Amino acid sequence: MSHAERLAADLAMSVKLFKKTLETFDEDDSGFAPQPGLFTVAGHVAHAAGTVDWFVDGAFGEGWDMDFEGHLQEARATTSLADGMTWLDHAYERAIEVIGSASDDELNVPIGDPRIMAGQPCGAIVNGIADHTAHHRGALTVYARLLGKVPVMPYA
Repeated sequence: MSHAERLAADLAMSVKLFKKTLETFDEDDSGFAPQPGLFTVAGHVAHAAGTVDWFVDGAFGEGWDMDFEGHLQEARATTSLADGMTWLDHAYERAIEVIGSASDDELNVPIGDPRIMAGQPCGAIVNGIADHTAHHRGALTVYARLLGKVPVMPYA
């Protein structure tokens, strides 16, 4: 398996685990947040999706878009779990395509915009994506418990 194929497989596993966790929720849970100001269930999914796009654009596109407030507003504007999941699917499909089709040279070149992950190779965004998505997967399991649900075991 090539380096690109391995990284693409890591991304595929990351989204598979995230989507398994999302099986706990239904559309009626979209607007749930434990308290005002926190992400809703739909907002968590949208934020995770947007961050996948952010990593890909940061390493393989124009560079890091540092408008964090704008990113948060966009995620918070997502009020439907189904819409968040559609965004998540598209973001991961794009990431898998970009990473999976990259050459070793493209994956190993340092990220051009040094403001984030300075000096690290472009392929290192896969770890960032997986870690960030896992963080939100964990938060969503807490949300599930607060809703009185038993979170789906993602590793089964």
